[in-house]
Amino acid sequence: MPNPLTHFDERGAAHMVDVAEKNETRRIARAAGTVFMLPATLALIEAGDAKKGDVLGVARIAAIQAAKRTADLIPLCHPIALTRVGVEFAIDRDKACITCEATAETVGRTGVEMEALTAVSVGLLTIYDMCKAVDRGMFFRDIRLLEKAGGKSGHWQSAS
Repeated sequence: MPNPLTHFDERGAAHMVDVAEKNETRRIARAAGTVFMLPATLALIEAGDAKKGDVLGVARIAAIQAAKRTADLIPLCHPIALTRVGVEFAIDRDKACITCEATAETVGRTGVEMEALTAVSVGLLTIYDMCKAVDRGMFFRDIRLLEKAGGKSGHWQSAS
């Protein structure tokens, strides 16, 4: 039985997967995650009164930049020519949280799941960084892949 973990060779050594024989297809991935905070922190973000400025605007740019730099951060990821990265934030006042959703797209030989997940992670970390002076207790939950499409494995969607 071949090793299902594609980043290891037959001797168990880590390697970058060879994608040369794969077809170039349109590939899309969506990921999401949530940062929880004090209600007062959320109010500062919504009002635009955070000391460091427009928290969600900066977090959006950070998320996009992170998607573009994924191969520099995750050792065995291929550098990918992204055709689009979209980042949206949803505020939930009742739960005092912000959900970040990122969509990464390319036309290529390998998927963009890691780019979408990296965008979400860095977007949420940027919110934390910009607000930590008033709320060091912020925490993250449910960073996950929501959907991916394209390539040999086709379409996949999270059940939750």
